[in-house]
Amino acid sequence: MIKTLDSEKIPIKLWLDDMEDGALQQAKNIANLPFAFHHVAIMPDAHFGFGMPIGGILAADGVIVPNAVGVDIGCGMCAVKTSLTSIEEPRLKQVMRAIRQTVPLGFKHHKKPQPHDFMPAVQTGSLDSLPIVRSEYDNARTQVGTLGGGNHFIEIQRGTDGAIWFMVHSGSRNLGFRVANHYNKIAVSLNKRWKVPIPPSWQLAHLPMDDDPGHTYYREMRYCVDFAEANRALMQARVQEALVEEVSAYIEFGEPVNIAHNYAALESHFGKKVYVHRKGATRAMTKDTGIIPGSQGNQSYIVGGKSNPESFSSCSHGAGRKMGRKQAQRQLDLGREKAQLEKKNILHSLRGKKDLDEAPGAYKNIETVMHRQRDLVDIIDVLEPLAVIKG
Repeated sequence: MIKTLDSEKIPIKLWLDDMEDGALQQAKNIANLPFAFHHVAIMPDAHFGFGMPIGGILAADGVIVPNAVGVDIGCGMCAVKTSLTSIEEPRLKQVMRAIRQTVPLGFKHHKKPQPHDFMPAVQTGSLDSLPIVRSEYDNARTQVGTLGGGNHFIEIQRGTDGAIWFMVHSGSRNLGFRVANHYNKIAVSLNKRWKVPIPPSWQLAHLPMDDDPGHTYYREMRYCVDFAEANRALMQARVQEALVEEVSAYIEFGEPVNIAHNYAALESHFGKKVYVHRKGATRAMTKDTGIIPGSQGNQSYIVGGKSNPESFSSCSHGAGRKMGRKQAQRQLDLGREKAQLEKKNILHSLRGKKDLDEAPGAYKNIETVMHRQRDLVDIIDVLEPLAVIKG
């Protein structure tokens, strides 16, 4: 931890010393929520978000805040180690081509609904008890196993021992977006009716967990987390098929690491059960194996958690942006960004200026981010990028 701010209702514990003003104000806002518990934790990859900074952790007493989870509920990472130790570039290009043929990218969906078996089961009750999930279920069957856009990616990598890995970053697609927006609108309406003393401009309307809307949101959110995991698992299967078809029929695949970094969960911290909101943050308990990706030109990390109570047993979810998307498109030099990737022999996804929002220069230095959270995680493996598909 770098420092603690004691200027607000509860402390703000920071794992960085260069937080942008807008994100810092959002951290102060959540620290002044009447239900915020003990302290607020801000990870080293933190940057400005919607209502709450990306890379923030809020523990809430008895309530849940839809915007403190975000619209891409369950967004997270999947990583798999293979028995391969090398892939020649022509084969690697064939693998990436095969992945693009079976995994829809950006706004694209499958033309036909995927089998029900690819969809997660409802943990308690029936599908009819989840109104938004039920209404979107058929559409979600065309979206499971699709990448989406923004910073979502599929990447082929090499570990420190030479083993080939692959990694998938994606979330709950339109399903999570619909759930998030529906319940945030309910929260805004109820908070207005109750005359809650929280400025609407903070965009942090909440739902009490002892009332039906909060309880139903929580259950729909958990389904979206499961859907996002299933989404990544299906893409994992498609990548494995591409590797088998294009490289070798005799590849062994390790146990996947599949984790979320946008969700809320009921956990015990500092002697109390609270709803821990991780928005762009990964759980890092001692039993957890986590994934912290860099940008498409830099290394990613497989990590083990340290259960640090000061971070509510959390760590960063990536490198974190240092430029907004429009800013990166305006200010970064396409030729320079491409040259840096090509110097490392990375098959990258930079084609034109519109792609600069996902260029390495738009992100923080991942080595600095990792150094700042050495009290949160231990590094298990370092993965260097070989080829990248962006949504």
